[in-house]
Amino acid sequence: MIAINGGSPVRDTYLNYGQQWLGDDDIQSVIDTLRSPYLTQGPKIAEFEQVLAEYVGAKYAVAFCNGTAALHGACYAAGIGTGDEVITTPITFVASSNSVLYVGGKPVFADIDPDTYNIDPQAIEKAITPKTKAIIAVDYTGQPVAVDKIKKVCNKHSLVFIEDAAHSLGAEYNGQKIGSLADMTMFSFHPVKPITTAEGGIIVTNSEEYAKKLRLFRSHGITSGPFSKTQGPWAYEMIDLGMNYRITDLQATLGISQLKKLDLFIQRRREIAKKYNFAFKDYPYVKVPFQSYEANSSWHLYMLRLNLEMVTASRREIFEALRAENIGVHVHYIPVYWHPYYKDLGYEKGLCPIAEQWYEQALTIPLFPKMTDSDVDSVVEAVKKVIQYYSK
Repeated sequence: MIAINGGSPVRDTYLNYGQQWLGDDDIQSVIDTLRSPYLTQGPKIAEFEQVLAEYVGAKYAVAFCNGTAALHGACYAAGIGTGDEVITTPITFVASSNSVLYVGGKPVFADIDPDTYNIDPQAIEKAITPKTKAIIAVDYTGQPVAVDKIKKVCNKHSLVFIEDAAHSLGAEYNGQKIGSLADMTMFSFHPVKPITTAEGGIIVTNSEEYAKKLRLFRSHGITSGPFSKTQGPWAYEMIDLGMNYRITDLQATLGISQLKKLDLFIQRRREIAKKYNFAFKDYPYVKVPFQSYEANSSWHLYMLRLNLEMVTASRREIFEALRAENIGVHVHYIPVYWHPYYKDLGYEKGLCPIAEQWYEQALTIPLFPKMTDSDVDSVVEAVKKVIQYYSK
């Protein structure tokens, strides 16, 4: 019997869908910085930016206090403003489109590819108007978007290509690391992401102009230098309306330490995904994630697509039954324009039918590097136990 109906759960302890992995070396690096002269605005920030830029093959990196702030900065650097439209996906966290609203722009939602669940380049093309300024494409679950096709659209229409790679640090597209392919690429360092700085984000770019604007924006729009002969070396000037979006040296130090382990983290994520693929590939009640041949995912999330026609339960019932088995399933994400705030802005259901249909069937199962093989086996066992109970 399933646990929600009084049976024994598959697991005795709860398994989250994602979790950070911090070692003694990570903790010691933070302690060392706590004992240093700088807790913020010190040398560790530039060091973190440099090592991450080198890892992804970009010329510049500008760190922010979180990924949302970094996306806000990217929209500022791209010159998006009132009346401008930015095309993005509805299957993402709200930060992807909120960043457009922050600068006065209008998010335009394009439907997803039915195989990859990433934004569909053909849907992007159809959504372009004379007001379109940029595209924010999201590497959903860690699988890179169709970079070549999106770049072709951007070049054709003179659009800025911003890649929301919150999920995909360490992923590759046609053998190249994500981070050097778009005009600006954002990585997030939230605890469930590929590496963590507790909270944090970064924009990498090959454009010196964008990098200068990003640094200006994250620190109040203030710049310093020899502005006039009448002022001293303390002089600084606010030349635009920026934000206080600075990352700290504590966060940067943790990021430097975590980055050394990223390749091992990604390798383990791919091993777990392979185990899930093998366990569920011939299981008719679910569909495993499709991977395009150009992309090598970092597997931030593992999504099952439920075949609800073959069971007597709803997605919610399956979700709650798995939670009762101590499996921390989740759903990523509610279509952005379904949220009440976006409804008040005039967005309506039915805008992206493929995304909406997919959302009704999607279920996230746990995947993070610290999981043991026994943890993986318990997830597979619980999914099959619950679905078998509800099977027709």
